[in-house]
Amino acid sequence: MTEIIRQKLSSSRVARWTTLCIVSFTMMCGYFITDVMSPLEDMLMQSHGWSSTEYGIFSGAYGWFNVFFLMLIVGGIILDKMGVRFTGLMSCFLMIAGAVIKACAVSDVFPLESMILGYKLQVLVAGLGFATFGMGAEIAGITVSKIIVKWFTGHELALAMGFQVALARIGTFFALSYSLPVAKHFEAVSAPVWLGVLFLCIGTITFLVYRVMDKRLDASEAALPEAGSNKEEGFRLSDIKLIVYNRGFWLIALLCVLFYSGVFPFLKFATKLMIYKYGVADDLAGAIPGILPAGTILLTPLFGTLYDRIGKGDTLMLIGAVMLTVVHVLFALPVLNEWWFAAIVMIVLGVAFSLVPSAMWPAVAKIIPQKQLGTAFSLVFYVQNWGLMGVPMLIGWLIDRYARIPGETLAYDYTVPMSVFALFGVLAIIVAILLKAENRKKGYGLELPNIRR
Repeated sequence: MTEIIRQKLSSSRVARWTTLCIVSFTMMCGYFITDVMSPLEDMLMQSHGWSSTEYGIFSGAYGWFNVFFLMLIVGGIILDKMGVRFTGLMSCFLMIAGAVIKACAVSDVFPLESMILGYKLQVLVAGLGFATFGMGAEIAGITVSKIIVKWFTGHELALAMGFQVALARIGTFFALSYSLPVAKHFEAVSAPVWLGVLFLCIGTITFLVYRVMDKRLDASEAALPEAGSNKEEGFRLSDIKLIVYNRGFWLIALLCVLFYSGVFPFLKFATKLMIYKYGVADDLAGAIPGILPAGTILLTPLFGTLYDRIGKGDTLMLIGAVMLTVVHVLFALPVLNEWWFAAIVMIVLGVAFSLVPSAMWPAVAKIIPQKQLGTAFSLVFYVQNWGLMGVPMLIGWLIDRYARIPGETLAYDYTVPMSVFALFGVLAIIVAILLKAENRKKGYGLELPNIRR
């Protein structure tokens, strides 16, 4: 009954889409910072003396706090206990703090020679900042996911989630396409990071506007006559047990970590791949990986609408996993080392990157009750963070160990790293097939449309 009440209150198309635009803009600002240093690996090596291994450690630092201190799970519990308004604002402040630490660490005034534990102090401090930012960004992600479920259940849920992902990809697109030109223009690696800090501050202000709208929704819900007698039972810590014993939930979580491990860590190294394998000029090399998020801006809402109206969610996820595998096999093969071929393959990856998220995140809401969604999303993100932390470290080590061609200055063979990414795709296909079987067995409705008529 509570869900029906909420559908009545959120039936205003203008109100719910205004809400969606506000919180999606906040996430877009966060995604800019997430990938702002992805095109700067080569510049960091030349100006700051970083190795690919150190760059991989920094990139993997995103998940340090989320994985080792379980901050994502703590954030999910806070979300279910304290609500979206409190948790969302908290995550914004964490993102700003982490971004400031990262910007200071890679600034020119930071001592480059200092070492600790065999690594540059600059790398570790930048990693600390990225870890703090990653904690805030992932908690913001689960908060926004729960906000969308709250406002769009019974409406265009998959389209709304697809729209949010699309706007987030705009942040990734600008980071991949413009970070290196901005850094070169100001002759400072930290310049695009400080620009991202400014964006985050603006995003935090917009979230304050959302808090006002959400408070009005809750007040209206409480005022309805039927709300008092049909109040939804609150989240309890014992509900975690119901989530972790759900086989469908774990299949979604595994698919998430395998698929995203083949995309986000790849983007960290993609600009350098374009330079050394496909011969793209460094000023333009970030534009080809930028095709991926640019394509998802239109395709993710499109596939979300498809899921809303005709269903076939787990089929979309399986197709996306197959496309991911094909893409990385093509990147691994020593054929057609031309920029146009790399651009075509990146477009295919963009389609896959639109298919899977447009179906995967609404699927979580079909498997897990709404009162447990914050914790459920946090557990999915927690599993995902193992990949976001470990895979960049693994790929950076592989590049230093197996990709660099001995006896040649700055020459690389990316067969081994790209083969590892292809392996993630193969495993994602297997999990997607198992998820289809589980859906048929348990009747989660992943193949059914989201819009209720």
